[in-house]
Amino acid sequence: MKRFDDQRMDILMGRLLQVGVLLASAVVLIGGILYLHQHAGTPADFRTFAGEPANLRHITRLFSLIATGDGAAIIQLGALLLIATPVARVLFAVIAFTIERDRLYIAVSLTVLIVLLLSLFHSS
Repeated sequence: MKRFDDQRMDILMGRLLQVGVLLASAVVLIGGILYLHQHAGTPADFRTFAGEPANLRHITRLFSLIATGDGAAIIQLGALLLIATPVARVLFAVIAFTIERDRLYIAVSLTVLIVLLLSLFHSS
């Protein structure tokens, strides 16, 4: 087994970001194809703005729509995966710095993680 050092950590973090972005892109692509197929022939109305339906804004409803193959819900999942990618990277940094026993970078990474999570879940 290779020793865990800074270079190995950088490589793993890079791979984590690559996989996260590629996975999110693939999910959005699949959702987009399904969405276009499900709404083929439906005229678009660009005169009025319509926000996301409420069922796409709640995680439990979102997953029930994903289970039915709803294209818009799958696109929404891809967006959530894209948002989760840098959060997972920071979480990985906390774990990696804990393995290395680097207290300063553990504290910095935990602070960044807390700020990210607060910004994601804080409702105004």
